[in-house]
Amino acid sequence: MLNKEQFYTMYKIDEKELEELEIDWHDLEAIYEDFNKYRQSYETQADLIANILRAQSKVHSVKTRVKDARHLIEKVIRKTPERRKKYGKDFKFTVDNYKNEITDLLGIRVIHIFKEDWEEIHDFITSMWNVIEIVANIREGDNTKEFEAKDIEVCSRLSGYRSVHYLVESYPTNKKLIAEVQVRTIFEEGYGEIDHQLRYSHDNIPELLGQNLMLLNRIAGSSDEMASLINMMSKSLKEVEIEFEDKIKEKDEKINDLKNKILKKNGISDIEKESLIRDIDEILKKE
Repeated sequence: MLNKEQFYTMYKIDEKELEELEIDWHDLEAIYEDFNKYRQSYETQADLIANILRAQSKVHSVKTRVKDARHLIEKVIRKTPERRKKYGKDFKFTVDNYKNEITDLLGIRVIHIFKEDWEEIHDFITSMWNVIEIVANIREGDNTKEFEAKDIEVCSRLSGYRSVHYLVESYPTNKKLIAEVQVRTIFEEGYGEIDHQLRYSHDNIPELLGQNLMLLNRIAGSSDEMASLINMMSKSLKEVEIEFEDKIKEKDEKINDLKNKILKKNGISDIEKESLIRDIDEILKKE
């Protein structure tokens, strides 16, 4: 049972606000109880989605979470005015519609190391699930070319938050459930976690703290760029190394072929043949 007084205190909501929104507390209780009834199946489904994502080679790690039931009710209240603008003034959240309207009941966080790894992960997600929405959250000034090429909606965030969000259809029961999959780099994850923790521990972010958060955001973005550059250089060096190894192999094959021709050649003594081969080996040692 959802404790009304505790809930009001936790989320700074009162009876008057519900009356103004024409929200019936009994409807909220019904959603709360329904969500808790299926919570275990949601957790199982979140783990299933996570395990499928872990099979993708570019994925570094995956985190899961199922929404807190009280937080769900707070979001139902907060989202009611927005949904009424969309559907009409008679709209209300119910047990029958909240799973389709609240799209982050299941949260899956996918972490990858290099920015360029995103494209393979994107292709994997879109091939494995029916994706109903994709939004790329970026910082103002970020390069959006790769998102535009795939016709992905871009949202510029003042906080500098970066992450690509997917809404995918999932079926833990015979009823559809929408899961939110967030994909971000390991540096974006570090910044996002710090930003989230600080913003939730302050009603208003002090200016000095906000300025330093933006500085951290720029550092995280620069770290991503540096990591990509290092990755590109590493691949280039590997390609040079492979090319060098191929040339060495080709040279060795030619030398061995030359030695065999000398050994098979008539008209010169075995001593002269051995002398020619030693001369070749000496030249190679000097090289």
